[in-house]
Amino acid sequence: MATDQEKGTVRAVERALDILLCFAGTENELGLSDIAKRLGLHKSTVHRLLASLESKGFIRRNPTSEKYRLGWSVLELVSNVYQSDDLSSIVLPEMTRLRDLLGETISLYIRSGNERIRTQAVESNQPVRRVANIGKRLPLFVGASGKILLAYAKEPLEDLVNDPSWPADLSQDEFLEQLKSIRHQGYAVSIEERELGAAAVAAPIFSRNGDIVAALSVSGPVDRFNEEAVERIATAVKQSAEILTKMLSR
Repeated sequence: MATDQEKGTVRAVERALDILLCFAGTENELGLSDIAKRLGLHKSTVHRLLASLESKGFIRRNPTSEKYRLGWSVLELVSNVYQSDDLSSIVLPEMTRLRDLLGETISLYIRSGNERIRTQAVESNQPVRRVANIGKRLPLFVGASGKILLAYAKEPLEDLVNDPSWPADLSQDEFLEQLKSIRHQGYAVSIEERELGAAAVAAPIFSRNGDIVAALSVSGPVDRFNEEAVERIATAVKQSAEILTKMLSR
C-alpha cells in the first residue's frame, strides 16, 4: 500500500503534467491565474509546480508579460518521439511522393481519445498552401481525417456519438449515416468544416490485424478541391493508404 508521501508525490506529478497539457491547442502564453483556474488549484500550488517545471526547462517565464510558455525541454522530447516513431518514419517517403503527385499538403493523424493528433506532415510547395504543425491536436468529430478515425474505430459507432464530448449542434443520426457512407467508399471529404477556405480528403491506414492505426490526409485551399479534383485526390490518397497498409503488414 502506498504511503501518504508516495501518494503526494504521484499527485504532484499528475498536476505538473496537467499544467503542461494546459498549453495543448491553446495560446502560446498563459498566466498563473489562468492555469490555476483551469485546473481548479490554488495559485501557490501552481506557482510551486511551475517553478519546478521551469528549473527542468519544460516551462519558460516571459519576464515582460510574466506569463508562462512551454520550454525547450518539451521540444527535445517531441523531437525524440518523432525520430523514434516507426510509423511516422515508414510513411514519410510515401507521403512525400503523394505530395509531389498532388501538389498539396499531406498529413498523418492518429487518434487520442476524442481528439486527433498530427504526427507527420509534408507541406505543399505551392505559394498558397495548408500549414501543417506536427503535434497539433484537433477535434475528432470534424474534418476528413477525424471522420476516418471514427468510421473505422473498434467501438460501436453509437457508443462514440453518445460520448459526453459530442458537439451539441451536430446531429448524431446524420453523422452516423455519414460514417457508414465513408466506410463504404473508403475515404472522407471535408469542405470548410473546421476552417474557412480549407478542404481535405482522407483515407485509412490499417495494421496487420486490420485495426485502423492512422488517417492519411490531403489538404489545401478549397478552390483547388472542386468535384473533379476531389475524385482524383481520393483515388490517389486511397492508393497511398493501401500501400502503407501493406508496408505495415509485412
